[in-house]
Amino acid sequence: MKDPDPMPTDLHPTPESPDAARSTIDLAEATDGVRPVSPLRPSVAPAPSTEATDASDAAMSGRIETAELNVYYGAFRAIRDITLTVKPHAITAIIGPSGCGKSTFLRTLNRMHEMTPGTSVEGTVKLDDEDIYGPSVDPVALRRVVGMVFQRPNPFPTMSIYDNVAAGIRLTGRRKHAELDEVVERSLRRAALWDEVKDKLKSGGTSLSGGQQQRLCIARALAVDPEVILMDEPASALDPVATLRIEELMAELRVNYTIVIVTHNMQQASRISDHTAFFTMGPDRAGYLVEMDETVQIFTNPKQQLTEDYVSGRFG
Repeated sequence: MKDPDPMPTDLHPTPESPDAARSTIDLAEATDGVRPVSPLRPSVAPAPSTEATDASDAAMSGRIETAELNVYYGAFRAIRDITLTVKPHAITAIIGPSGCGKSTFLRTLNRMHEMTPGTSVEGTVKLDDEDIYGPSVDPVALRRVVGMVFQRPNPFPTMSIYDNVAAGIRLTGRRKHAELDEVVERSLRRAALWDEVKDKLKSGGTSLSGGQQQRLCIARALAVDPEVILMDEPASALDPVATLRIEELMAELRVNYTIVIVTHNMQQASRISDHTAFFTMGPDRAGYLVEMDETVQIFTNPKQQLTEDYVSGRFG
């Protein structure tokens, strides 16, 4: 069981939580027509094409850069001075001891932390050179570009498998049945779930196994055609077989998406990621970045002794 990063309240929104209800209401209000996120994205509505992302576009989209990033919960500084670059169309793993701000950092990348009152941010986070904290950026629309999958599978309990996937698309104003069918099938195929559920799309999302529910949540995130997918320990509550399937899925998705994953599992990080960032915390309990490099370098020849101690199990 994961020890949560220090924060005043759980930030994992579920369909039953006030945060999730507020997010859904905000999203509905934000999608009366098409809202721009930035000049780089004249529309946040997903493209109807079923083709994979063009290689020239793939090389340019989904790059994340943070500079001197600090996050506060009230007076408590959860992370300090995080400067790093997440390369596009690759898997970046965030590792480190419990409480060092890994999940907090992940949530700053799509402003999910703002659902907790009293939070504040200093520094910058850029997606493809655009400041996601700029005054013209709608955070709800941003979350359609930077999607998130949480530690615990959270399909909407009152919705069918089909409606779980289609929910975000309907809120963008795309309601034609044929178009929804196309998006649902494409998203379930990309999440490697279509063959398992194609004959029971009207069944409830919670009727699926834990691993299938998590892939359903991934399909729901993919349906709105994001550039980036954030994953907060997506396999920690799953059995080994389901965990392997999620890892295989991430390897397939990296071709078209930038993926950032928080994990406590060192073997998982070494297996699936292209780059790894190691966080720890100082005496003030603020998390900070010790080192970031290619994963093979972090696990075989890190530059910092703290990193070597952590990946070898000698930390603390």
